[in-house]
Amino acid sequence: MDIGLTLPSFVRGTDRATILEWCRRIDDGPFSSLAVGERIAYWSHDLVTTLAFAAAATERVRLVSTIAVLPTHDAVRLAKQAATIDVLCGGRLLLGVGVGGREQDYAAVGAPFARRFAHLDEQVEIMQRVWAGEVAVEGVPLIGPTPVQPGGPPLLSAAMGPKSLARSAQWASGLAGFDLAPDPAGVDRQFRAAEAAWRDAGRITKPMLTTSTWFALGDDAPARLFSYAFEYLSTFGDDAAKAMAGLTRLSDPGAIRDAVDGLAEAGCEEFVLVPTSADLGEIDRLLEALG
Repeated sequence: MDIGLTLPSFVRGTDRATILEWCRRIDDGPFSSLAVGERIAYWSHDLVTTLAFAAAATERVRLVSTIAVLPTHDAVRLAKQAATIDVLCGGRLLLGVGVGGREQDYAAVGAPFARRFAHLDEQVEIMQRVWAGEVAVEGVPLIGPTPVQPGGPPLLSAAMGPKSLARSAQWASGLAGFDLAPDPAGVDRQFRAAEAAWRDAGRITKPMLTTSTWFALGDDAPARLFSYAFEYLSTFGDDAAKAMAGLTRLSDPGAIRDAVDGLAEAGCEEFVLVPTSADLGEIDRLLEALG
């Protein structure tokens, strides 16, 4: 099982020098991918801009969006941006997309929250037409650049339920999951459901199966992990945020190793770890935990 690492672009105050060094350390390390998440109504860095920065700062690792909240974007513009990043990184982009779970992100950019699932499917179709060099909008010339990867960057879906999985099986290359506390049994059920959806859709290839979670290491790890998760989830209300943050558990080396072993057993192809600190020492502590 591959291990990916997310940039600390959601940690308040993270600056250029820190992000640049994280990019270099991830690219030079044993990690399979460098991931970037997205929130709009938050103090996180912009996803597209950060991926473009990482394209210039790395040479080897995959670049993954985990995830782009697609209905808050213009499909044609994001298709052009993704194709540009794919060119700039030499074909290393993997685009995770979903609808997110926060209406505030939609309100911030004036995007409709209603019909977001149907809108996502429509946007994927538009993006794939752009990448294939087909007319995406009547009366508008073809839109470039041409991605390095034929047909455009592979798409991962953040789908969870049966209906979302069935829709995703029509266009996605796999899953971009997230778990507060990766339970191998629960992840195994989700992965098997995805494989069944792919078979029902007549797909010949199996879905790429990935998931991710927050982690913290060091002396203050349990408190930092809870505090980070609580603040991130506070849009759902304090009681709900407290309950969900209480589920997080990857705050010591043993818990991380257990999660890695359990997810590998469930058939996870890539486990993406999301830091709760921008401290570069967190990479060293993670590498030590992973052995």
